[in-house]
Amino acid sequence: MGTIKTNGIIISENNYGDFDKMLTMLTPGLGKISCIAKGARRPRSALMAGTQLLCFGEYLMYKGSNTYNINSCETIEVFYNLRMDLDKLKYAAHITKIIQDVTQENQNSYKILQLYLNTLYTLSETDKNLDLVLSIFKLRILCILGFTPRINECINCKQKDGSFYFSIRDNGFKCEACSKVDKSCISMQEGTKNAIKYIVMAPPKKLFSFNLKDESLRELNLIVKLYFDEKMEKEYKI
Repeated sequence: MGTIKTNGIIISENNYGDFDKMLTMLTPGLGKISCIAKGARRPRSALMAGTQLLCFGEYLMYKGSNTYNINSCETIEVFYNLRMDLDKLKYAAHITKIIQDVTQENQNSYKILQLYLNTLYTLSETDKNLDLVLSIFKLRILCILGFTPRINECINCKQKDGSFYFSIRDNGFKCEACSKVDKSCISMQEGTKNAIKYIVMAPPKKLFSFNLKDESLRELNLIVKLYFDEKMEKEYKI
C-alpha cells in the first residue's frame, strides 16, 4: 500500500494499547483523520515529540482499513508557550474543541487549518487579549463555513451611512430605523463595526493585527458569541 506525506496538527491524543497512541489529526487535504502511532509512548520513540497534542508537523503514513498508521514525522511547530501558560492553554483547548466540531474526514480543510494555525501562533507568541483572539477566530471560521455576515449596508433598506446595529437573526448590519423591529439587534460603536468588517475581509496573515478599546471589545465579544452560538446551534462556554 502506498505511503502518504502530509502536513497536519494533532487535535486529540489518547493512549492505545501498552505503548501506542490513537490520534486525531487535521490535515489540509484529507481533513480530519484518525491515526495510530505505534510505540509512540515508548521513552525513546522517534514519534514521541511529533504525536503530542497541538504539534504541527510533516507526517509519513499509510492508510489501513479504518485508520492511518504513522511511519515517521518531522516536527514543525509545537507551540511551546501554550503549554507554559494555563490561560493560553485553556483558550487553545476551547478553539481546538470548535475545530473538532466543524471539521470532517475527506474534506478540504486548508482554510480552516490555516486559520487554526494562525490563531494558535497568535495565542502562543503574542500578548494580545485572549478574548479578542477568540472572537476573531470565531467570526472568521463562521465566514469559512458559509455564515459570512452582510456588512456593507443595512440588510433591509440598503442604507450605507449612519449608525448600525448587528442583527443576530438576519446575519448582518441594520440601520437604526430597521433595528427597531428586530429584537435580536445589538448596538455597535464605530470601532466595533470597523472591527467586524476587518475580520470578515482581512488577508489571513493580517487577521490578528489590530486591537480594540474596552467598550468596543465588549461589544465585539458579545456579538460574536451570540452569532456563533446561533449558527452552531449550541452554546460554547470557556
